[in-house]
Amino acid sequence: MTETSAAAANLQALERYYRLQAKIYDLSRWSFLFGRDRLLRLVAAQGQPQHILEVGCGTGHNLRRLRQHFPGARLTGLDLSEAMLAQARRKLAGSAPAVSWRRQAYDRPLQEEPPFDLLLFSYALTMFNPGWEEAIAAAWADLAPGGLMAVVDFHTSPFPLFSRWLAVNHVRVAGHLLPALQSRFRTRHLEIRQAYGGLWTYFLFLGQKDGPASPSAQFSGQGPADIV
Repeated sequence: MTETSAAAANLQALERYYRLQAKIYDLSRWSFLFGRDRLLRLVAAQGQPQHILEVGCGTGHNLRRLRQHFPGARLTGLDLSEAMLAQARRKLAGSAPAVSWRRQAYDRPLQEEPPFDLLLFSYALTMFNPGWEEAIAAAWADLAPGGLMAVVDFHTSPFPLFSRWLAVNHVRVAGHLLPALQSRFRTRHLEIRQAYGGLWTYFLFLGQKDGPASPSAQFSGQGPADIV
């Protein structure tokens, strides 16, 4: 199987998976997806982004929180699953400014103008297999200089059986994301935390794209990195 055909097969499998999961996702995932709201509070403490993209926006949980934190920001939600996007549209109906929606894989830059000053990945990158490297590269290209890359996701597990169970649910837990993120973005904040006494670890990462800050970038980038 070629890399292209493997990616297409993975996308089709994810669409089938979420067609079944979309209606129960919010009720069933609270016990796994730790750190999402904390990450958004950390972003809000850094500044006030005006152009925000969430990749893998799912049912809109984070987008609704983003609207509360940044009421005037332009929001874009991107997801592969139409079933998940349908839930998100209902959740954000009537939101102003209106949320822009994209149903597609994130394997190349969107090239919007002005560039995004915040990109969010919440438990999405570990599901891009293959494709996580392309998504990180696309995020770097889509982010304005001085903007923030915000990621919360699974990190590692010392238990092979648990890792294999996650793999059945399309999640790769191999500690592979942080090195790639830190090679592209300057670390502004990093936490690695345990879940359920060490069954797995998850991380919260804020990284900044270096370069002359564009007028849309709302983050100062001053001070040392915060590592927890």
